[in-house]
Amino acid sequence: MKPATAAKKLGVYLEATPAEFQEGVVSRSELNALQTDPPAWLVELRRTGPHPRPVVAAKLGVSIAGLARGGVTEALTTEQIEALKQENPEWLQKERSTQAEVRKETVRIKEKQAEKAQKDAQRGEGS
Repeated sequence: MKPATAAKKLGVYLEATPAEFQEGVVSRSELNALQTDPPAWLVELRRTGPHPRPVVAAKLGVSIAGLARGGVTEALTTEQIEALKQENPEWLQKERSTQAEVRKETVRIKEKQAEKAQKDAQRGEGS
């Protein structure tokens, strides 16, 4: 697979990986080896960053779109993420609130669908 795909699967920022990783091709077995027994560079990269936007968004508790709305378009280090959490700017508070509402709505929809499925199953048994 391409290095970009492998980096995405590993949850790391491609541009921060070693040159040999960026320039090579990663086989499935190599990817599995990186996941089960990560080398020092991968452990350090996961710990300190810079992190790709999906990881940054998850660590901040917001969506990727929320990051963009907040003006965060680049990869951030763990230290930068922690500083943002401490600073807790208004945009971050708003995006966290929005994300919490989205999660609540997702749970509500799933529960409603489960209820409907259960009712449909009960109707099917009664026929």
